[in-house]
Amino acid sequence: MPEVTARGTRFHVQTIEPRESTATGPTPCSAAPPPIVVFVHGLVMDNLSSFYYTLAGPVAGAGARAVLYDLRGHGRSDRTSTGYGAGDAVADLFDLLDALGHRRPVYLVANSFGGVIALNAALARPDRVAGLVLIEAYGPSERPGEWTEDMLNTLGKSALVLEYEELADRLLAAGWRRFGRQAATADALVNGTSLLDDLAAVEPVPPAALASLACPVLAVYGEHSDMAEAGHLLLRSVPDCTLHTMAGHAHSVLSEGTAELLEVMLPWLSHHAGTKVPAAVPASPVPESAVPASPVLEGASSRGGAL
Repeated sequence: MPEVTARGTRFHVQTIEPRESTATGPTPCSAAPPPIVVFVHGLVMDNLSSFYYTLAGPVAGAGARAVLYDLRGHGRSDRTSTGYGAGDAVADLFDLLDALGHRRPVYLVANSFGGVIALNAALARPDRVAGLVLIEAYGPSERPGEWTEDMLNTLGKSALVLEYEELADRLLAAGWRRFGRQAATADALVNGTSLLDDLAAVEPVPPAALASLACPVLAVYGEHSDMAEAGHLLLRSVPDCTLHTMAGHAHSVLSEGTAELLEVMLPWLSHHAGTKVPAAVPASPVPESAVPASPVLEGASSRGGAL
């Protein structure tokens, strides 16, 4: 089912069905339905492909049903003029799951700004979220505006470059078609919608709210990431939290540390969701077209990667 309409918006969705065989041999069919793992990507230059070519295949291989979707305005989903706040994103997620017929509690795997959505989803509907895997996630903070201000500054600078330097046209004219298309999409999203205003209204998730999370959390952050303190805050505040710090990495652990990420995530899912852990986890190569790389949004800080 590549397209689903939720809240009046068309979303691009991909589902990878669970595979019953693992490195230890075939798994007998069970009456119990497979766990559902939903992947939530980051902002602007990101889309579901960042998970499709990294984590989703191995998760399906472990016996889960992997559900990936492009956020509103991203990838192949419809770009609306408004509706980019955390509340809208959470409502989009649950309405999309309803449309797919997934009403059981799901596991959310979220990268970067996707963490804001995942955390708010788990707080809003604890009955529908069985667990969280937060990868370099924004969201947790003891101080209002701590991460939103930096993100808005980065996006604001990008908006000026995209609009006034006509970056998309220049890249296309130079023959850089992929970057040109990405820049054009980013320009339309950042300069043509309420995205920046909606992000400015997003409130951080404070320690008191984190303490009320009813589901287990796996938090993964890069050692050199600007967001590393968020991981420590999650560890201190969430009742059931496991923190894994990836040595030598910054924000782009999803694309640059896929193998280590899987080595941590698959056993965690096995423990909490009952999936299998293959004896060896080969990392899928990420095609160049799937990597959300752009000089517009990368290099503005030490993060790199998707916002």
